[in-house]
Amino acid sequence: MSQSKRQILREQRRRRRRIQRAILVSVIVLGAILIGAVLIFTMQSASRAARASVKDWPAIERPMAERNATGDPNAPIKIVEYSDYQCPYCAQFAKEVEPLFIEYYVKTGKVYFISRSMGNFTSDNIAAYYHRPAKSESIDAAMAAYCAADQGKFWEMHDGLFANALGEDVGSFTRLRLTAIAEKAGLDVSQFKDCLNSGKYRQQAEQDAADGRAAGVNGTPSFVIYYQVKGEPKTQLIPGLLPFEQFSQALDAILAEIASS
Repeated sequence: MSQSKRQILREQRRRRRRIQRAILVSVIVLGAILIGAVLIFTMQSASRAARASVKDWPAIERPMAERNATGDPNAPIKIVEYSDYQCPYCAQFAKEVEPLFIEYYVKTGKVYFISRSMGNFTSDNIAAYYHRPAKSESIDAAMAAYCAADQGKFWEMHDGLFANALGEDVGSFTRLRLTAIAEKAGLDVSQFKDCLNSGKYRQQAEQDAADGRAAGVNGTPSFVIYYQVKGEPKTQLIPGLLPFEQFSQALDAILAEIASS
């Protein structure tokens, strides 16, 4: 075989290899595009499903609302609630007792009310009971509420979280559902997601739990009541959910004690 023929064959082989490489690269690029399209479609579908699963909730007017507090800071009674957005009794308080409590005690200047979390309380307790790694739905919801406070919508998010709790550690507060709740609460979703994903309020939620335990809280909801009688600081702890009538009786007794001094 002459040298010119060998050169022609080598060039043909090189050309075939280049074509094969180009085809392979095209297939890889096309595959990546298809995979990306599927992932985007899946994420968009999941996001639409999350939005569709979030229901509306009634608006509750809260006087002098400032982040996670409402009412007059100089009120004779200060109440700190330690709560968990996954806790069914906490949700019952929020839906049935809290609106009446706000109407008759906070709006009238008798109580200054602060809502705090218990960190990852419910998720940690479930994990301990079943001897499995803890999920993070409790603390994620707590952080979501504090992120909403950055936009002046803590209480809107607070109410939306309780309205959309599906149960304990069953997917109520995935990142998609938290984002959908935030959107329905009127938040800037991009700002909210940045805050939540950064873990900005994780330490605050963990401090909530530490402070709650230090105050004697071992279940949710719990209410730590602070007031003064003749200049002497006093504290009472109400553990658990009470009907409004009993809650009211306890507060009226404290107000009478303050008045008698």
